[in-house]
Amino acid sequence: MRPLGLLAFFLLLCACSQEPALPSYGLVPVFQLIDQNGQHFDSATALGGKVWIADFIFTTCAGPCPRMSRQMRQLQQQLRNATDLRFVSFTVDPDRDTPQVLSAYARRHGADLRQWTFLTGPQERLHALARHAFFLNNVDGSLEHSTRFVLVDRKSRIRGYYDTSDEQSLNQLAQHARRLLAERW
Repeated sequence: MRPLGLLAFFLLLCACSQEPALPSYGLVPVFQLIDQNGQHFDSATALGGKVWIADFIFTTCAGPCPRMSRQMRQLQQQLRNATDLRFVSFTVDPDRDTPQVLSAYARRHGADLRQWTFLTGPQERLHALARHAFFLNNVDGSLEHSTRFVLVDRKSRIRGYYDTSDEQSLNQLAQHARRLLAERW
């Protein structure tokens, strides 16, 4: 094989081994809510320049929410050395999920609150985020919600949705989070 042909072969081989870029599903706008400590939470300040994983839960859920919170905790432990990674759980039941209730829920689920935040606020604002920013569900009092995790990059772009009932999907989420953390923006 000629040197030029050999070079072309190696370039083609390298190009084939790279993973495709993660898709972008939209931009999460800046938002303000209340955290589990009753403190004002501004996404631009708290999440700006960070990679984050989000979900929608409610504390009295007897269905998938406890499982999702256990999975979020497992991801937090698995990715504990990632200083630029955050976890955000939004309530779909703001009437009952006060900061005090969210704080107790966080403790019960072993959340490391240095990285994981539980948010509540006005129903209209939570609805707008859930429906029009994350494209997941309504926050309308029905307590029906998506069981997917959402991966958001440093520029607040949604980069993936992950099925919490599928172990392979959760493994992929961890891999994709690591990829985004390694990217320079």
